[in-house]
Amino acid sequence: MKHFRELLAKIKKADEMFNLIQNDDKIVIGISGGKDSIALFEALRTYKRYSKKKFTLYPVILDLGFVGFDASTYLSFFKERDYELIISDAQDVSKILHMQKEKQNLPKLPCSICARMKKAAINEVAKKIGANKVAFAHHIDDALETLFMNMISGGRIATFSPQMYLERAQITFIRPLILASEKLITRVQKDLNLPLLPANCPNEKKTRREDMKIMLNSIYKTYPEAKNNFELMLLNDREFSLWYHEYATLLADDHVIVKVTTPSQFNDVAYIRYHVFIDEQKIKYEDEYDPHEGDYTSLVLYVKGEKAATIRYKYDPQVRTAYLGRIAVLKEYRGQKLGMSLITYVEQLLTVKYRPLTFHIGGQSHLQKYYENLGYTRTGEPYYDADILHYHFTKKVN
Repeated sequence: MKHFRELLAKIKKADEMFNLIQNDDKIVIGISGGKDSIALFEALRTYKRYSKKKFTLYPVILDLGFVGFDASTYLSFFKERDYELIISDAQDVSKILHMQKEKQNLPKLPCSICARMKKAAINEVAKKIGANKVAFAHHIDDALETLFMNMISGGRIATFSPQMYLERAQITFIRPLILASEKLITRVQKDLNLPLLPANCPNEKKTRREDMKIMLNSIYKTYPEAKNNFELMLLNDREFSLWYHEYATLLADDHVIVKVTTPSQFNDVAYIRYHVFIDEQKIKYEDEYDPHEGDYTSLVLYVKGEKAATIRYKYDPQVRTAYLGRIAVLKEYRGQKLGMSLITYVEQLLTVKYRPLTFHIGGQSHLQKYYENLGYTRTGEPYYDADILHYHFTKKVN
């Protein structure tokens, strides 16, 4: 039980660091038949008993239509633990993957399409049963493999997040094993004799991820200190230094969000806000730039290197509220959902750190439907700012 206790400690630490699980959560656990997901189920089942949080678990396995799928042996395992394994029919995934393979003349089934379709399928199950979260069994070695895959194949430094809120699906992905190593999970599976299903993915051991695993294991063998340092790297944000280290995120090949830190970036913010608020809406200069500007963090969204949109925000820990404002998009870039991209980015950025959390936007009255479509609710009394009618809009994230 030593290894299992260590795994539970890793989950507890991840939960505390990344606010993964809250009271009354309904969590779908994606079961694949492999060691990671079955260990995650057993660990969360135990964590539920010993933590002070009340949450519900729903184990779900997808029948993707691959030859050899048979989850019947799992039914008794889950039943013995007073859980019903939900087997969801997603056989269209296999059909579409084979069609894409032929259409694109690929040597094997496209893993990226498969991953997206699996997430969509399990989100659909989660919505049907009223779950608000989906737990995946990705561990820290998966995160490092994804990091190197993105660097080598995508020209970017990125890996998946411990948690991520999907606005359209209204589902939060969580990864409770994010601080656990694959080696520890393997030991837990063997110690507890947790059952596994035969692997039936046609691409098993033939993926780019497997290449990364082999490459990293070779590095660890040559440089034993590399493993711990790579893991530290994922959390060591204070020692992050690249040429463009202030880039917040790359939304697409030509859409970049930048955290404003330099005079030229502040000038870009001023340019956008001047043209939208002062030039178009005839707001007075002294009303647009308030004395609290320094309390906020500003972002600029660039399209093909050109300034296009901006937002500012601040977080008040006393009331656990994030205030978003000065959301502006230049006229020539409207209709591309850039404002929504900025709002969603700030929401995801802050919900990883702070939960529960309330988002507040003081928005112009004619944008009520726009904010409501983003999940905000009009609250409080209307007010005038710069002689323009405004409403309070809030969104609560538990």
